[in-house]
Amino acid sequence: MPVTFDPPSQLFSGARSDVDPSEADLVVFAAPHGTPYEGIENENYADALDVMRAAQAQETGWPDHWDFDLGGTLLNDSDYKVADVGNLRTTSQDGPGNRDLIRTATAEIVANGAIPVMVGGDDSVPIPFIEALAPHGPLTIIQVDAHIDWRDERRGEPMGFSNTMRRASEMEHVEKIIHVGIRGLGSARRAEVELARAWGAELVTARELHADGIEAVMQHVVLGSNTMITMDCDALDAGIMPAVMAPTPGGLTYYQSLDLIEAVVRQTNLVAFDMIEFVPERDVDGAAAVTAARILTHVIGRCARA
Repeated sequence: MPVTFDPPSQLFSGARSDVDPSEADLVVFAAPHGTPYEGIENENYADALDVMRAAQAQETGWPDHWDFDLGGTLLNDSDYKVADVGNLRTTSQDGPGNRDLIRTATAEIVANGAIPVMVGGDDSVPIPFIEALAPHGPLTIIQVDAHIDWRDERRGEPMGFSNTMRRASEMEHVEKIIHVGIRGLGSARRAEVELARAWGAELVTARELHADGIEAVMQHVVLGSNTMITMDCDALDAGIMPAVMAPTPGGLTYYQSLDLIEAVVRQTNLVAFDMIEFVPERDVDGAAAVTAARILTHVIGRCARA
């Protein structure tokens, strides 16, 4: 690959060291840093994938064991190939350089015909990730998040973590945006909410999801469309995911997350997935890392079955 990765300390569950990334069906990598805001720390997320790899260490050696969340073995006894290529060498304060690394790495994975699975990093890392998915347009983005991220700029920066969906809405290959799990108080003001709705974004609040189930989301998804899921860990309920910067009650449960992933993979062509904003230092007992890692494992398992 044209960009340099630091080798993973622990291959992610289902990934093998002997898989050539250019021949893989799915490629996992980390983007530790995105575009920083002045005065806001962005190092908190840098070790997210390493921590999740460690949390998966026990399962990594058991690819032939039955997974009851998947109804079979991880890769469904198939020859589906998964590669974990490690962590991009991003740096804390180099927003333009970080965006270029993420965009280039993702574009290479897409060009090789694989599904890129990226772990961040703050919520600015999906901007170049989504840019690199242009060959998969028209694209539907399913943003699973407590916040809609439609700010045009914050602290003078237009490419930061509050701007992600606003920037995505400006990309020609992005056809549809569905927000899932929105709740509580975020950076959006009335103007951003009205702009998102005027653009055509669908806002499915956490309350609606709890009341109506996954159908509250899937009614907005076109059967057979190209989709990507971007999952902010703060979309999950704070009771199971305290390891975020803005824990908020009322979020998705573990099984709601799995059911959503399964429905999207079954009904659409999932072309990419990212998980962002996991804060290792706030994971007191390690349980949140296991939860996040299990969700990533589920993505791999569902893609293998597709």
